[in-house]
Amino acid sequence: MPELPDLECYVAALERHAGGQRLERIRVVSPSLLRSVEPPLAAAEGRRVTGVRRLAKRIVIGLEEDLFLVLHLMIAGRLRWRPRSARSPGKRGLATLDFENGTLLVTEASTRKRARLHLVRGEAALAEHDPGGIEPLAADAEAFRASLGRENHTLKRALTDPRLVAGIGNAYSDEILHRARLSPVKLTSRLDEAEWQRLHEATLATLREWTARLRAEVGAGFPEKVTAFRPEMGVHGRHREPCPDCGAPVQRIVRAENECNYCAPCQTGGKLLADRALSRLLGKDWPRTVEELEERRGGR
Repeated sequence: MPELPDLECYVAALERHAGGQRLERIRVVSPSLLRSVEPPLAAAEGRRVTGVRRLAKRIVIGLEEDLFLVLHLMIAGRLRWRPRSARSPGKRGLATLDFENGTLLVTEASTRKRARLHLVRGEAALAEHDPGGIEPLAADAEAFRASLGRENHTLKRALTDPRLVAGIGNAYSDEILHRARLSPVKLTSRLDEAEWQRLHEATLATLREWTARLRAEVGAGFPEKVTAFRPEMGVHGRHREPCPDCGAPVQRIVRAENECNYCAPCQTGGKLLADRALSRLLGKDWPRTVEELEERRGGR
């Protein structure tokens, strides 16, 4: 799922490419994309773009007449900028937005179509699409702690809960927690002052660093390689690869479509976190440390 750094790049690129341009036509290819009927989508056609912003994990394209297109890309949704009147790319295509100077393609590389598009009128209606989490780059340490500590959850869940903090998902929560040297399953109620400070500082540093890195890659173009898995990351998507800080193999917990990546020596005192399904299956055979796990792998 595109997260804050990727979405900020999309927003900046859309502002460069479509800012001030007239939206001439919207062609919805996949009916599952459009999730609102009032105002009708045709009301957006012929309106100029007044601004582009991010609302949590949603991209908002402001139009004349106080209209807003609200696009949530979900997990596999992506955007492409192409020459004017470009065709939708087959089964992956969801919609095309034809501007005066080019066409924005909305695609989704998944059989499960989850991306959503709404058209709303007015700031009040737009605010209804805000899950309510704080903006991490705008929150000071006190506000950050107050929001994440409002409910007693694991750090992984708290960082990825849009009601608590905006724009962070699986990938950057892993990177933040690795930088902060904190266990993903530690409860927010158990953090001391120093740990809260490390978590806040790691959040700011990670998001700022990756936003700057991705913007530099895109330059004056349009983001074409939006992915949650990047080789420069410390732990996310790097299961069994060496931690860049200590060299120990990165560990992973998988549950449904989500995964949590961490370094045991750096984050959990060397202890392996239990994968619920696998640890129940293995029982007492579940390894407790990285060393024990690697010994068992080496013996296969």
